[in-house]
Amino acid sequence: MKYSTGVSRRSFFHTALAGAAGVAIVPRLAGSKETPVASSANRFLEAAHELPLHADADVIICGAGPAGCAAAVAAARAGARTRLFEVHGCLGGVWTAGLLSYVFDFNHPGLTQELIRELDARDARRSANPQRFVYEPEAMKLLLEEICSAAGVKIQLHTRVAAAECDGRRLSTIITESKSGREAWSAPVFIDATGDGDLGAQAGCGWDIGEGKEQNCGCQPMTLNALAVVRDVEALSKYISFFKGDDWDQHLPAVEAFKGELRRAGLEASYGSPTLFRVRDNLLLVMINHEYGVKPYNSAEMTVATLEGRAEVFRIVRGLNKLGGPWAGIQVAATAEQIGVRDGRRIHGRYTITREDLVNGSRHSDAVTRVFFGADIHAITKKKNEVEAIGHGGLKTQPYDIPLRALIAKDVDGLLMAGRCISGDFTAHASYRVTGDAVAMGEAAGKVAAFAARTHRQPHEINWSEIAG
Repeated sequence: MKYSTGVSRRSFFHTALAGAAGVAIVPRLAGSKETPVASSANRFLEAAHELPLHADADVIICGAGPAGCAAAVAAARAGARTRLFEVHGCLGGVWTAGLLSYVFDFNHPGLTQELIRELDARDARRSANPQRFVYEPEAMKLLLEEICSAAGVKIQLHTRVAAAECDGRRLSTIITESKSGREAWSAPVFIDATGDGDLGAQAGCGWDIGEGKEQNCGCQPMTLNALAVVRDVEALSKYISFFKGDDWDQHLPAVEAFKGELRRAGLEASYGSPTLFRVRDNLLLVMINHEYGVKPYNSAEMTVATLEGRAEVFRIVRGLNKLGGPWAGIQVAATAEQIGVRDGRRIHGRYTITREDLVNGSRHSDAVTRVFFGADIHAITKKKNEVEAIGHGGLKTQPYDIPLRALIAKDVDGLLMAGRCISGDFTAHASYRVTGDAVAMGEAAGKVAAFAARTHRQPHEINWSEIAG
């Protein structure tokens, strides 16, 4: 659709959101005994009201992405009554709602091996390499549901953690919002697997983001993934990364060839290394956009990023279709429900993983997993993207340990983190954020949480050797 106003697409989105935000709506709250009163022109005092309180879990996990699902399965298999909350309508987070379809650093013991075996049994994984591979998102949804259900995890979808309450230093209760309204949930131990550290921030934990310049959000960009179908995948093979197998040397030539086709169509992707992966048959993963400077805890900015990412996917796919030849008939099959966030909050833990740990290959007695993936830093601005889309921080990294202490919140008790919201600096985060490591962290957090609940202790009082030994 064309607009005759002369307003750019970005300006249009921002104006629409600003207009909606300016409408004052003051509803009477369900269950409230008082009429809400605006306390000032731009502040609103919500009337207090009682919430239903549930106390039927030993471990509560917020966020059902790779880390959250792993944590839930590990906790439940360890005998803990486990609840798992997820905002989307499926398990898997970026794997499924985010259509990531490609994983790194996956060759860890434990649940990663179980997932590989099950995906292979369902013919839902491409590549024989256990370290990195393409998988089918819909198959992953069902697999995670089956594994979590078999373990006894109580799953609740379409539910967002909205607030947290502490009893002194101990996190005691969370509040969720869903179609069921606001509900309170108590448990001995909680795990923040939201990716963006939502629970930790709501509980009052300190956190960092990006390069540490919060006002400018020096964050890695976001990407909205998509799936596309083509008529003849073999005719496009030279543009598809890893088409003939797992040869890494074939990846960059495929990217450059694909960029050449974009230029031939008069197109330019906002991501400097636009990539196509084969999911199966004639179904491709399309990874072509970057959304820069977006704060993942700002809904208005996330909305604009999502709208612009989706618009770019369709613009490029339609442009390729117009080229004809092998591109004739390419069409979008699905766009991600969840935009892919690389940089979110990093909750302060009792150990902070740093770039020095990557350089030195640090070892720890409480190591819950070892990371083999290097620093993967996507350009934080479009200008930098034009020079180098992905950098490595000038580092030569070595395999390093993630200690349990980096998974335990520093500022409150009773809270573990798993996935990319654990405690680390900007460079270290660019390494351990990949989903294979998230699964390993989730498993560790789930085991510790279950053990802490069973022994009536806090996570920081648990010695990893009691579990791993």
